[in-house]
Amino acid sequence: MTSLLSTHNLQAFYGDAQALFGVDFELNEGEVVAMIGANGAGKSTFLKSLLGQVKVPRQAVQFQGHGIGGLPTNEIVRSGIALVPEGRKLFPSLSVEENLLMGAMAGRSGPWNLQRLYQLFPILQEKRFAPSTSLSGGQQQMVALGRALMGNPLILLCDELSLGLAPIVIGEIYKAMPRICAEGMTVVIVEQDVGLAQQVSQRMLCLQEGRVSLQGRSNELSRAQISQAYFGL
Repeated sequence: MTSLLSTHNLQAFYGDAQALFGVDFELNEGEVVAMIGANGAGKSTFLKSLLGQVKVPRQAVQFQGHGIGGLPTNEIVRSGIALVPEGRKLFPSLSVEENLLMGAMAGRSGPWNLQRLYQLFPILQEKRFAPSTSLSGGQQQMVALGRALMGNPLILLCDELSLGLAPIVIGEIYKAMPRICAEGMTVVIVEQDVGLAQQVSQRMLCLQEGRVSLQGRSNELSRAQISQAYFGL
């Protein structure tokens, strides 16, 4: 596998408070990597650091061999990294289709367009002219995921896809992941449901208080190892 993105001694701060402590991470082309950890472990901060939303040293984040740490978020998105944010963060004044089209403003070419998205999530075509706020939580998550795909990124960052959703809806959303990855997409999934994270990923990384406490092949990590890394017990 070819390394697509990596972090080197990544440290992140909010003012004087340090959130990440020397995180080393490597993401290979075509992989699905899950990041787990308790609330406040630094998972969302890690994703924000990759996207320039938290300022970090330029060389601490490498994408396709170039330092991108601290670059403006719009530059990083245009270069090929997209985020499905925690809480979805749709534009409430826009329709479903208008929200999806916002993702295409990155200006990148690729396989994902409205037609492909409507094949992936047919309900979105049915609701395409509806206000995004009128959708169920699961449907809104589909819009958020579709908006990111419309940017045709090389790397898709997913922050808590299952948060607040019913199990049947979570299953429907994650059922789409193999079709997304079939296009060669590289994916990082931040997920609090450890069993689900282990099921959908090839590798797992656990953060505890801003530090990497465990990483390895998802199918080789035991529940005891994960519990110890997750809770520090």
